[in-house]
Amino acid sequence: MTTLDLPATAPPARPRREPPTLTAVITWVAAGCFVAVILGVLASVVVQSFSTTWRGGWWPDGLTATWYGRAWSSTGMSQALVNTAQAGIAVVVIALLAGVPAGYLLARRAFPGRSVVMLLMLLPIILPPMTYAVQLAALMYRVGLGGSMTAVVLVNLVPTLPLVVLIMVPFVEQISPDVENAARVFGANNWRLFTRVLIPLLLPGMLAAGILVLVRTLGAFELTFFVSGADTQTLVVALFGAISDPGGVPISLTAAMAVTYMLVAVLGLAISLRFVTPSQAIRQRHR
Repeated sequence: MTTLDLPATAPPARPRREPPTLTAVITWVAAGCFVAVILGVLASVVVQSFSTTWRGGWWPDGLTATWYGRAWSSTGMSQALVNTAQAGIAVVVIALLAGVPAGYLLARRAFPGRSVVMLLMLLPIILPPMTYAVQLAALMYRVGLGGSMTAVVLVNLVPTLPLVVLIMVPFVEQISPDVENAARVFGANNWRLFTRVLIPLLLPGMLAAGILVLVRTLGAFELTFFVSGADTQTLVVALFGAISDPGGVPISLTAAMAVTYMLVAVLGLAISLRFVTPSQAIRQRHR
């Protein structure tokens, strides 16, 4: 028997790559330059935090880790770290407990002046904090809360609570009212409806809002600076105090504090993103 010679099949043609456009090249070059500058600044701060002396060359004269020990023991950074954690957790919890129900009411109830209320909520978010930080600080000291952790939490709720409300409104609107009606038909009261039906559906939005609130609280300087005391200042306020110390704090010491602050912020963001990512929240919203 003879075998038939089958024609060899030609390999599939590879898609032809089009040359990049001028706009794409400019965009990638600009993005690369931006990333290089940011990484260069961060690297210089990290190296400075380990340097013994640095006379302006490309590399310090020596390296040491003693600056981190001094920053932890002599600048009050340990207490500032505890205060930062307390303030951040308290602001996130209170903002979610108050902002989620408020966002639900704004999404489900139509009333005169609703658009005005939404617009007013934008003001603490878009306005520079300095425009109302002094007035808030004066109010806190007038009522006897100045310098306390309560004042730090309250002033940071001013921009973060409206942020949670504005984030939760579209998440509530994408939930069909038929879901709530069906739950009521099966005997769910308002508490069970909110805790067992709405909260699981709103969880991605709540986690996304919590991340934004935490990041904003960690970086809040003006609001915290005017109302915090020696025992209630957060990391960013302690860092500013070390930099502005007229006694002349060594620059390597302030660099060690800055690196610690960056690590805390990155760690908090990484832990938060472990539970939810922005893309996941967007996908859940559009389902």
